[in-house]
Amino acid sequence: MAQGIRNLLGLRDLEPEGITEILDTARSFREVLERPIKKVPTLQGTTVVNLFFESSTRTRISFELAERRLSADVVNFAASGSSVSKGETLKDTARNIEAMKTDIVVVRHSSTGAPHFLSRLLKSPVINAGDGINEHPTQGLLDMFTMREKLGELKGLNVCIVGDITHSRVARSNIFGLTKLGANVAVCGPKTLIPGYLEQFGVKVFFDIDDAIQWADVLNVLRIQLEREAGGDFPTIREYRLYWGVNRSRLEKSKKSIVIMHPGPINRGVELDADVADGETSVILDQVTNGVAVRMAVLYLTGLPTPKPSFGLEQAGAKAS
Repeated sequence: MAQGIRNLLGLRDLEPEGITEILDTARSFREVLERPIKKVPTLQGTTVVNLFFESSTRTRISFELAERRLSADVVNFAASGSSVSKGETLKDTARNIEAMKTDIVVVRHSSTGAPHFLSRLLKSPVINAGDGINEHPTQGLLDMFTMREKLGELKGLNVCIVGDITHSRVARSNIFGLTKLGANVAVCGPKTLIPGYLEQFGVKVFFDIDDAIQWADVLNVLRIQLEREAGGDFPTIREYRLYWGVNRSRLEKSKKSIVIMHPGPINRGVELDADVADGETSVILDQVTNGVAVRMAVLYLTGLPTPKPSFGLEQAGAKAS
């Protein structure tokens, strides 16, 4: 029986049983998405507000589709053109919206810790849709769900995350979630884009992409943030592609089938070649579809009428200040 959750702020403090409950629930909703009528009345009468203070396409649309598939009433907020542009604080924006009797808050913010702040402030449950360079928990969950559906048991699976690890909230959520479920996790990229503290989380570090490919069962390739080239984090786009770009010739040398993932958007021809992104072992579009199912599961578990503490999931929002 589903236990319900209060907030989903990150995977770092989530117990393995909590992650598994979300993934198991998502499987049921994945089946719903295959039906002719892709809608269930699960959250009918529930109002969900999407507070997006940062630009987003995939995550915002995925959450909105998940909410509408569950029959929730949806309110979309964008910082541009709102009272935020007139100087209103995050606190006042959120509390004014909650005063309109919304039930669940989904927040994406460029500042690390913004969802945690709101969870202590609001009576409504809070779901983190990405905060700063901290975490992106639903992306981590959908990545794990996709791996599990494609390859079965996550325990013992070799997963390498490639690219800008230092600035990636996706990488952090993947690392926290995968290690809790027993996967072997590695990272690969330039030394300037890999933080030195990862080994304390049991993460293997590669600086040579060919070594990483030989080791991995799954490559989760991150978008290179091209604006960082000017900051000196890596020399040039051409050199990044030469030394760390994932292409077919590199994959063929491994003589094994490696699952290719990417959270999007892809810089084709930089971190990932087009024929690999569209290749037979790519599950990138599966990730997109699975993202809706996973977010339906999170919304469902958050929106249960009488949430109960479950598996160490974040309880910080249980009391409003």
